[in-house]
Amino acid sequence: MRRRFRWAWAAAAAAGVAVAFVAVQAMHERYVSAHTVSYYRVLLHGQEVGTLEKKEQLTALFEAKRREYQTQYPEETMVLQTEGFTTEAAASYKPMIDSEATLEKLDGMLKAYAVGVQLMVNGEPAGIVKDQATAQAVLEAVKQQFAGNAATDAAAKPAAASLKKTSAGSSAAAAGSASAGGVESVSIREKVTVKPVKADPNKVLDVKEAVAVLTEGKEAPLVYTVQEGDTVSAIASRFGLTQKELYANNPDVKELTLQIGDQLRLTVPQPALTVVSVEKAAERLVTEPQVEIRTSNQLPKGKTKVVRPGQTGLKEMQYRLTKENGVVVKEEWLGQTVIRAALPEVVYKGTKVVGEGTGSFAWPVSSPSISSSFGERWGRAHKGLDMVSGNRTIMAADAGVVSFAGVQNGYGNVVIVNHRNGYVTYYGHLSRISVSVGQKLEKGSQIGIMGSTGRSTGTHLHFEIRKNGTALNPLKFLG
Repeated sequence: MRRRFRWAWAAAAAAGVAVAFVAVQAMHERYVSAHTVSYYRVLLHGQEVGTLEKKEQLTALFEAKRREYQTQYPEETMVLQTEGFTTEAAASYKPMIDSEATLEKLDGMLKAYAVGVQLMVNGEPAGIVKDQATAQAVLEAVKQQFAGNAATDAAAKPAAASLKKTSAGSSAAAAGSASAGGVESVSIREKVTVKPVKADPNKVLDVKEAVAVLTEGKEAPLVYTVQEGDTVSAIASRFGLTQKELYANNPDVKELTLQIGDQLRLTVPQPALTVVSVEKAAERLVTEPQVEIRTSNQLPKGKTKVVRPGQTGLKEMQYRLTKENGVVVKEEWLGQTVIRAALPEVVYKGTKVVGEGTGSFAWPVSSPSISSSFGERWGRAHKGLDMVSGNRTIMAADAGVVSFAGVQNGYGNVVIVNHRNGYVTYYGHLSRISVSVGQKLEKGSQIGIMGSTGRSTGTHLHFEIRKNGTALNPLKFLG
């Protein structure tokens, strides 16, 4: 009986302990549950950066950083780099959550880039601008820089007077003045493309900066071939060099021995882009009066008398100029318009002597086309007139005596005719000479055949008119 009692008491005690344990356990679980906190882990590519109390804190930070970068670079379209950042919900008992430290750490990690487009010149990167519209504006500005005013190269006629409108609405100008005729076309030789890029906002160029990059270029070696009419000073000026710099790179070069075809070593900026412009230009020339000779038996042999003074005329020459970055590389003569015809000078002469010129000159070739004109024009000096023709026969421009027929430096095969009145004419680059020294010529007599001898870049006639040793513009004498 007593034994049964003891067992019952032990069982009751054990049950009490069990009940108490369960109660304590339940109480602990309620305590832990009451102190378990939900939070968010911030991860970058799966690696924990820190913890936040709320997911919205990360969103707010992103937005604040976007505004901060956009404010810092207001001219650019800024994009915050948030790729790889994720959040993960978590919960634990009394966790150490330091949102402030996490946000501060994230603030230092967040970067932004500018949306831009890369200008590519022949496949090579040349600069970054904001967008496609800016890229187009840059290219248009580059074109305008070299061909925007459609004006003839300022080097053509430094002292030219500006054209003025007369009361009748026509243009009048001083002799030799040049005027703009309008731009026919402007293009960029190189292939220019753009491609979207993510850019450092400090490296995004505005229109002015991009134009400078594309047009100023970097200094690089250049071999320049001397052309007809070039001088050391003109070449140096054209490339923005001093003569001292040009001579330093070319110690063997001397002004007086400079020859067509010589090659000069230059170090000059090479622009990334080549702007090719085709323009029309007009130039007005005072034309000299023809001399009309009339024989008279009232005057002694060899004597002359001016019975009516001549009057100068005015004509306009039209040209088409092809330029590369503002420098004339090709000149085409389009024709001429007589504005005021010259009045011939009438001279009575006692006799007509074979081999003595009249002072009236004819074209030395039939149906000519001018390939290069006379004078300090478009950055070059040229003492004569270059012309080509389907008929290659060269004729004496006036009566005279052959004073030279042979080879001269630069001219190749050349004939020089002395007209015995102060005028001398030159006929250069001939392929064949048909006259000999001392031969008397009538106007229109055959002199030779057009060629490309001497310093010449192609078949043509180089024609000069000189008076008392001074080269004159043949266009002033040719009708």
